[in-house]
Amino acid sequence: MTPTDQHFVNAQIQSIKPIFYHRGLLSFWSANFFVKMTKGTYKREASRMANLDEVKMVWRLADAVCFDVDSTVITEEGIDELAKFCGKGDQVALLTKQAMQGNMTFQQSLAVRLNIIKPSIKQITEFLRTHPPKLTQGIKSLVQALQNQKKNVYLVSGGFHCLIAPVAAQLNIPLENVRANRLKFYFTGEYAGFDENEPTSQTGGKAEVIRRLKEEKGYKTVVHIGDGATDLEACPPAAAFIGYGGNVVRDSVKQRAPWFIMDFKDLEAAL
Repeated sequence: MTPTDQHFVNAQIQSIKPIFYHRGLLSFWSANFFVKMTKGTYKREASRMANLDEVKMVWRLADAVCFDVDSTVITEEGIDELAKFCGKGDQVALLTKQAMQGNMTFQQSLAVRLNIIKPSIKQITEFLRTHPPKLTQGIKSLVQALQNQKKNVYLVSGGFHCLIAPVAAQLNIPLENVRANRLKFYFTGEYAGFDENEPTSQTGGKAEVIRRLKEEKGYKTVVHIGDGATDLEACPPAAAFIGYGGNVVRDSVKQRAPWFIMDFKDLEAAL
């Protein structure tokens, strides 16, 4: 390889985005490059994967752990279940799938889905009464284990605070540790929109929540766990991201997560 060729490869290595971030240090744990000359142009393929042992180390050192809720902490997508209850299930399920695969911005997805459902206070109250949260197997034990180790546990979701509050109660997570969207209603109880000032209503919102937690609470090592494309966006500033596929496997997440699990027992065993 000529000096010019070497310079090209070095430039490509330096331009790779990190998938692992810890205490302000960007780490590229593995990068394999295959470069060849074809008709005077370079074609390259790059594969990189955060070292699993390093991610597990960060998991053990974490002083705060953030969980996505829908299809992670609970087995369902809360907005899909609410839509079914309101008779809008099929329309909303398709949009949810597109949003989770990253095929539209989160703001677009949220606004469109809510405008289809338009849930009233009465409907939400009845939904909560008849649809208790279905916790994912192993999550209660994992949260308890984290709390026993004095690690702070948060629920960070693009879902709705009113639907997540019962989940937090089942897991003994304080309501002040829930970061989620808030619905707005008219005095008549009819749907009036959602609070667009909540970070979780925006693309990159989970990353912003974690950034604020670190700034306001002084956390040094935050780990985020989730199943969707919006969860990938949380790292950085999260020190590490762990993908979860126990309820649904999203290919985009499985391919990019440095650690992808199917069972919360794996996380508890690694503490």
